[in-house]
Amino acid sequence: MNIKAQGLFLLGLSISMTAGVQASSSTSYDNSYNNSNNGNNGGYQGQTVTVGQRRTGISNILSASVVPYREVVFAAETSGRVEFIAGREGDQFEQNHVLVALDTDELSAKRAQVLAELSNSYLSLRNSQMQYGREMWSPQSKSINKMPGMGMPSMFDQIFTKNIASSMGMGNPWLDRYSDLYSSGTQMGQAQGQHNAALAKLREVDARIRDTRTISTFNGVIVEKLVEAGDTVQVGQPLLKFADLGNLQLSVDVPSRLISVVHEGMVIPAMLDFNNQYVDVRLAQIYPIGNAKRHTITVKFDLPVGITAWPGTYAEVMLPDTGEDDEVLIEVPSSAVIKRGSLPIVYVIKNNRRELRLVRLGASYAEGTITILAGLNPGEQVLINPSPGIISGWNREVGSNSN
Repeated sequence: MNIKAQGLFLLGLSISMTAGVQASSSTSYDNSYNNSNNGNNGGYQGQTVTVGQRRTGISNILSASVVPYREVVFAAETSGRVEFIAGREGDQFEQNHVLVALDTDELSAKRAQVLAELSNSYLSLRNSQMQYGREMWSPQSKSINKMPGMGMPSMFDQIFTKNIASSMGMGNPWLDRYSDLYSSGTQMGQAQGQHNAALAKLREVDARIRDTRTISTFNGVIVEKLVEAGDTVQVGQPLLKFADLGNLQLSVDVPSRLISVVHEGMVIPAMLDFNNQYVDVRLAQIYPIGNAKRHTITVKFDLPVGITAWPGTYAEVMLPDTGEDDEVLIEVPSSAVIKRGSLPIVYVIKNNRRELRLVRLGASYAEGTITILAGLNPGEQVLINPSPGIISGWNREVGSNSN
């Protein structure tokens, strides 16, 4: 919505500005404090200031929410019972700190079982390697069943029987040796595979044991606990929310018609609702995809470092509207405004008289000043720091209705 000075007056709003607000040449606060003896106010004893003006652009006020720069929801990666939670909401922790721990009794037993399998597979691998070496250097294909008596039958078979049988096509000693060697190599490869499988199981169990520990990935604060010590959780169940509150942002849904006026790095004014504090925020991110239902695009602004704010609270940002002309607002020192009940008033010095004026207040764009939406005209003299109990009437040195 476009908000102009008349709209502010009718609706009772008090915010209208854009980035790049600058005072016009008619502002006269720097040299407008006049002494009562300078002759400009008819001898009135007090200080006055000339009503000035401030030039502002038309702005679009959009609702925003304070959000953390980073926020994660840690979920259980394995089932088990919660043994330990590091703290409660608001507690701060550094990176790589254990936040939640689940019990590991079942996984520890599983690990011991896998270690036993690993030991057996290692022994089987060593034995298969030994058998392969034996086949390499002492082939079983050349071994003949021994008979009693000085080894003569074995020697006879080695020299004559096997050679004659091979020449007659009744056997192939080289093929037999290759087959035995291949069989020993296969057994060694299978043993190696079983050993690697046991190692993989061990790594799997160790990974599951690590998953029982939820570790902070950055410096942050616990913003919400979703479980307590003693609870039994399942895989995927949320455990707690963890956020970086050292850096805060404003999340704004900008209408698509206004997205053309924003760009990364631009600085615009914003108001934090919880203390009506005005701050300058810098545009940090424009989301690449808009909301198809609301026809808006999410934009995030960085809040100044060290600003006091709470995630989830309401805020407002003022986006410029390049299609509108600038407007001029009346501005006076805040010390000139007196709040009696719900009606703010100022005292105008006119023709040596104090004149009470009801005014409608606007926004404050500079420290110690406030804009006036209705009730004053540029160039009028207003009283600053009026004394308690002051009323309208003639000045003491001039009129008879003095206080």
